[in-house]
Amino acid sequence: MKPFRGITKSLSSSQLNSSSLLGTSVPSIPDYVSTPANSPASTSPESKKLHQDICSMSLKVHASLRTAHEALAQERQRLRDTWSGRDLHQNTSAQLNNLCSLAELDVNSRHTKIHKLSISSNSSDDSFRTVEQRKSVSSRCSSFRAPSIADSVAEYFDACDELKCASSSEMSDESGLSDGSSNSEPYEAHAMASRKYRASLSKAAAKPNTIKSTGRRTTLPAVCPDNSHVGLMTILYNNIGKDLSRVSMPAALNEPVCLLQRLCEELEYSDLLDTANHTDDPFQRMVYIAAFAISGYATAQFRNRYKPFNPVLGETFECIREDRGFRYISEQVSHHPPISACHADSDNFSFWQDQRWKNKFWGKSLEIMPTGMVNVTLKKYGDHYEWNKVVTCIHNVLSQQRYLEHYGEVIIQNLNSSVCTCKITFVKSRYWGADAARNQVQGQVLDQTGNVIHRFGGFWHEGIFCETLPVPQCIWKPNPQPKNYLLYYGFSSFAMEMNELVPELKPLLPPTDTRLRPDQRLLEEGKVEETDKKKDEVEEKQRERRKIMAKRGEEHIPRFFRKSLDAAGREVWLTNGTYWKIRENPGFANVNNLELW
Repeated sequence: MKPFRGITKSLSSSQLNSSSLLGTSVPSIPDYVSTPANSPASTSPESKKLHQDICSMSLKVHASLRTAHEALAQERQRLRDTWSGRDLHQNTSAQLNNLCSLAELDVNSRHTKIHKLSISSNSSDDSFRTVEQRKSVSSRCSSFRAPSIADSVAEYFDACDELKCASSSEMSDESGLSDGSSNSEPYEAHAMASRKYRASLSKAAAKPNTIKSTGRRTTLPAVCPDNSHVGLMTILYNNIGKDLSRVSMPAALNEPVCLLQRLCEELEYSDLLDTANHTDDPFQRMVYIAAFAISGYATAQFRNRYKPFNPVLGETFECIREDRGFRYISEQVSHHPPISACHADSDNFSFWQDQRWKNKFWGKSLEIMPTGMVNVTLKKYGDHYEWNKVVTCIHNVLSQQRYLEHYGEVIIQNLNSSVCTCKITFVKSRYWGADAARNQVQGQVLDQTGNVIHRFGGFWHEGIFCETLPVPQCIWKPNPQPKNYLLYYGFSSFAMEMNELVPELKPLLPPTDTRLRPDQRLLEEGKVEETDKKKDEVEEKQRERRKIMAKRGEEHIPRFFRKSLDAAGREVWLTNGTYWKIRENPGFANVNNLELW
């Protein structure tokens, strides 16, 4: 920032005030510094180098100021539209209530944290007075406004492993303020590249849909319920410091699919893997693998109001898609910590992963951090690709202006070949950034020496464009959403089909299959009150079964997956290959099965 300050001080106030708008004064900076000096000394090497340095720095300043000006202009227009809106006064009242509730939650959580620190450390008079002062503030805030279920807003909140309230510095960093002040150059480079990719995507022709209609359902039996009466903030307030994975959430916060099915949704664009398996060039194959890794996040675009059901221990889900050429099986192999394992096979690829989630609640946002690796093998080439997942964050968790974001880096490696690797960056948006700058994704395919062979990018909700292929092209775009999708939990067409149970399939499924789970089926039919009762029964039955096994000294053994270690020594869950054999002969109706509900 020192060179920036030096340049701004060198400009006189008359020059800065010569234009009434920042947008008209900024473009003059490069012209000003690029004009050759008339002094004879300017021909010396030192002067030329100084002149080049000034030109380079001024161009960077100009780009930064121009981006800031564009963002401020968009924000000003948004504020004008909001101020002139009819629902301003209604929204203002609700937002003020949310802010008051959030302030109370923050004060109480900080009080709890300080109290724990005072107990764990050497107590002193100063620390005692600090805790007493926090108690006084907390009591005054409680007298001002108590948390109310009616005033709170329902929000997506998965079962948490831990509840962490950030310190003041952490909250500043989490909100994105520190990102904007620390180093703007990488973000500006991402922003410029994203504008180019968006323009390329808009010009690209839509890819033909190779998936044929199979006659599956295109809507759900009932629309999603209104959950605005459910107070998530009150739930959090009453369970500060507790393990929220053991707290039962109201059914109105759920969507009628479970986490096992959400993992299957990552295969919606499995045709990218089919294409990769028929691409001879290893660098281009990696581009299609990267596009598939990105496509798994597209389903989350409209899914921030509800959470999936948490599978009970031993719950399973199968998915056979003749139209897409794969079959999929998943199982909940552990309850504490929650671990979901899955495996899919086709003529072109194998796909498997086991996912566990850690969650952090920061007071105004919720971070979901998946652990575990995603694996794909291609049958034709023997490639074994492995990659991690990025952080998913729900912003503005306690307001109606909430939105979802993915950020972090994905590294894709071919464990059977070192010819190339891939790095994908999910760009974290800035606190003051415009909506159009969100959801940026950019990636590179690198050879063994680190040289960039392919560049690609775009947006995880709009599509990915590769500029370095022999013919630059859009390599992936999400499928169009079905009609009235917002009335049906924001589901894609693929998700709409996920929980469908046709009569001819029911006798072939094990009784542990998710589609036979009664509370999830009731929610899909719109019977929310009945869902709550049945959900409590299912969870209580799971607790009773766990108590009985503990008395006997027994441990749950997953039925279709086994624990192993991967090449890096990490614990993984792999299919044991028994599910499809039992299904074919003798059939699940002819063997002993768990009774989960």
